[in-house]
Amino acid sequence: MYKLLLRPLLFQFDPEKVHYFTFAWIRRLFRIGLGGLIKKWGLIEDPRLEREVFGLKFKNPVGLAAGFDKDAKLYNELGAIGFGFIEIGTLTPKGQLGNPKKRLFRLTEDSGLINRMGFNNGGVAEAIPRLKKNKGVLRGGNIGKNTDTKPEDYTADYLECFHALHPYVDYFVLNVSCPNVSSHAKLNDKEYLESLIGAVKKANDTYDIQRPIVLKIAPDLNDQQLDEIIDLVTTTNLDGVIASNTSVSREGLKTSEERLAEIGDGGLSGKPITDKSTRVIKYLADKSNRSFPIIGVGGIHSAQDALDKLDAGASLVQLYTGFIYEGPGLIKDINKAILKRS
Repeated sequence: MYKLLLRPLLFQFDPEKVHYFTFAWIRRLFRIGLGGLIKKWGLIEDPRLEREVFGLKFKNPVGLAAGFDKDAKLYNELGAIGFGFIEIGTLTPKGQLGNPKKRLFRLTEDSGLINRMGFNNGGVAEAIPRLKKNKGVLRGGNIGKNTDTKPEDYTADYLECFHALHPYVDYFVLNVSCPNVSSHAKLNDKEYLESLIGAVKKANDTYDIQRPIVLKIAPDLNDQQLDEIIDLVTTTNLDGVIASNTSVSREGLKTSEERLAEIGDGGLSGKPITDKSTRVIKYLADKSNRSFPIIGVGGIHSAQDALDKLDAGASLVQLYTGFIYEGPGLIKDINKAILKRS
């Protein structure tokens, strides 16, 4: 029903406006007691789907990636329709508008998206009252820096978000690989990353309960850079990696060069990065002898795409663009395929 009726209608309108329109309607349906209609699309419960990763118990291995529910406004409803976990954010210390609109574009010929949102969010303090209303959803907190933060204060931004969210999320993601923020180069410098991770882990040690901390990396890294990531995880005792963020590559797209030039810069997601993301997962898993957990994300549009990432070495998977193109039924399809295997 989603792909035949709803998607063709929604895809007639600006993607960012559709995003907020869909949010409003999902919330409204749950408020008037019709959330069960949406649950049927995605919800499947079975103890064989449970996974223990980072010392946390996930009811199923299919999560929602960061960027969809930036401000923690809909995580309870999204959890109810079948996701095993929801990653909120990216949140920054202060609220910010992000990059100028238009900043989100569909590549329908490629089943992809290009975005240059720029960490638009209401700020970490605004999200906390909503996070206090959790109804049993396992949540990750994806954190970043404000656009106008000076380089010497980057780490302070991450720490501010970390301390504010610590009581309200189950794990943390250090987002250092988004191509739509300033000083992207420094955020990928190994020496800086060692310092950042060390500072966050030191802050984590001040709490009675430590939260798992993972790093979200780009899909465009070469083998040498991936070797550095493995070394970084090992030396800093990081809990894991999310592979991967959006790509800056435009290789192999069906979308015309003219249209791509019209869109301009931004991170590419969806089917065009399916294989690239899976390659990164397999490389990290094989070279590290699966010594740390990997959350696989990037171009999952079918149950087979998810199985491929799990086979490559991912412990969990996340949806974003595939959820937009395929609808809530994709969650159920993936979990059914996992159950069929088991």
